[in-house]
Amino acid sequence: MALPTCTQHQGKEVALYCVACAGAVCEDCVTGDHAGHPTEPLTAAVEKLRLTLQERVAAATNRLPQMAEARQSLRDILQQLTGQRSSIEEDIHSTFTDLHKTLDVRKSVLLMELEVTYTLKQKILQAQLDALLQGEESISSRCSLTAEALDGGSDAAVLLAHRGQAEKLSDLASQGLPLQPEENDQLDLYIESEELKKSIHNLGTIVTTNAVACQSEVSGEGLEQCAIGIPTSVTIVTRDKAGGLCRAGNAVVSAEVYTPDGSIADGEILDNKNGTYDFLYTIQKEGNFSLAVRLYDQHIKGSPFRLRMTSSPEDSQILSTPSSAANAGSSGSSGGAKRRGAKSPGSGSRSRQRGVRQAGSMLSTPKKKANPIEDDLIFKIGTKGRNKGEFTNLQGVGASATGTILIADSNNQCVQVFSNEGVFQNRFGVRGRSPGQLQRPTGVAVHPNGDIIIADYDNKWVSIFSSDGKYKGKLGSGRLLGPKGVSVDHNGHVIVVDNKACTVYIFQTSGKLISKFGSRGNGDKQFAGPHFAAVNSNNDIIVTDFHNHSVKVFNTDGELLLKFGSNGEGNGQFNAPTGVAVDTHGNIIVADWGNSRIQVFDSSGSFLSYINTSADPLYGPQGLALTSDGHVVVADSGNHCFKVYRYLQ
Repeated sequence: MALPTCTQHQGKEVALYCVACAGAVCEDCVTGDHAGHPTEPLTAAVEKLRLTLQERVAAATNRLPQMAEARQSLRDILQQLTGQRSSIEEDIHSTFTDLHKTLDVRKSVLLMELEVTYTLKQKILQAQLDALLQGEESISSRCSLTAEALDGGSDAAVLLAHRGQAEKLSDLASQGLPLQPEENDQLDLYIESEELKKSIHNLGTIVTTNAVACQSEVSGEGLEQCAIGIPTSVTIVTRDKAGGLCRAGNAVVSAEVYTPDGSIADGEILDNKNGTYDFLYTIQKEGNFSLAVRLYDQHIKGSPFRLRMTSSPEDSQILSTPSSAANAGSSGSSGGAKRRGAKSPGSGSRSRQRGVRQAGSMLSTPKKKANPIEDDLIFKIGTKGRNKGEFTNLQGVGASATGTILIADSNNQCVQVFSNEGVFQNRFGVRGRSPGQLQRPTGVAVHPNGDIIIADYDNKWVSIFSSDGKYKGKLGSGRLLGPKGVSVDHNGHVIVVDNKACTVYIFQTSGKLISKFGSRGNGDKQFAGPHFAAVNSNNDIIVTDFHNHSVKVFNTDGELLLKFGSNGEGNGQFNAPTGVAVDTHGNIIVADWGNSRIQVFDSSGSFLSYINTSADPLYGPQGLALTSDGHVVVADSGNHCFKVYRYLQ
């Protein structure tokens, strides 16, 4: 290609490049306006500029995937935010609808009470009035007859009147008439509404913060010295996008200490309610550790931190490097489901919740009645931890017809699969709030086609996975508030126990809602924190009503067929029932959480027996199922294991 000509010197080719002026020049320009400026051949300069432009194009192009990822993250947050808004709108409407119903019921009760009280008083006063009128009429009539006889003047008439009326007149004159009022006219209404109005005025609040991970910081002794077996802590200071301090609590903060073998050390987050949070933890062995601190599922500035755990505080050190700060922008889905965030000081950790010990119930086993059912512990699997065969707050239990046991490992955000003999087979589940991820799996069941159905309490939906743990779909999103237990009926429909909404939903696996029943309350067709469900051979749905301390049986139309149980420690009584299963004879097996035992009932709800747990007592049992070989498997949540019992039908 021919070189261009100079605009300043006609006919002169531009063959040079002025480095100082960043422009093409000719030889005459070099001795004129550009005298003394460094120059180089134009072709060489152009090649350098071409390379520079290519590098900058490549650098800019490399930003595109990051920007796309950031856009997708923002879309996910917006989607979750919108879903959260819809969920809260539903909560508000539901709450105030319930309040309206409660007020209407109270209004009806007061009106009925007024009517009953008025009627009782009115009847007494009216009866007294009628008695006086009748006495008045009797006296007037007798006196009139006697006066007529006396006015006649005949002696015979007087004698006749005396014989016929004298005694009756005497009786009338002496009879006891109700002359004093037997009732009063008081009917008052006492209703203190001002305090109620104040309470309603302050009812509910929308909780949020403006905290963002990229501005928030971590500090404290846990980043400076860590010694084996010595409790230590770090402080998370939350800030908004401009770097300003957030002054309110309730942000969703999580922190995990990863050990060299990939497991997670115990720790607890305390919400100081002032925009700061403390993460307390203790490590029991030496080595290099990683501390990940997240805000709304995004790494806080500098996270993850590398720590060195030593035998004494003087030898310990923080090993975080500048490269760790590069992860500050990495994120997962922030999640829009209603979360259980950091706890206030003094509150207990959810992962450490256990059944409440009661004298004579938590550790002792009630005396068995003589009956044909025999049962004993066969084996148990699990300890507290995050590895295969280890659990942290295991909840739901499922069993397949092909001989597997499935455990919903709630705080480890996964499902673990074992053979009927207790051999580990598989583990699947990735923590998160996007479809295909698990945030708080609480219930698990197996569909006749082999699919695995999982209730996710925090994500507010039910996920469906293939038998080998591949995600297939979800149902109930936007409708469920807190699904706890799941089951599958003989039509292949998915039964979902919504613990928070106090409602039982029946879905097709496509997600289509078939029906629902139940509401919050103490009535026969109401629930107070229902937990799990089972289905008998008649397709009836058996639900454990946790806070109402009972078990209820419904048909598919939601009509109550049977209710049994009351609060207590005796035969057939419950202290918050959880897991439930049904055998081939219709017998109902129930996990009694607060009493730490398992009870067996016949199909009519009559108590049969306790499953013998005296050798290795249960501690706050949760989900329960019957294996394909006829054994009972129960999630022993407080002992971080599941147990299998011999159960002869």
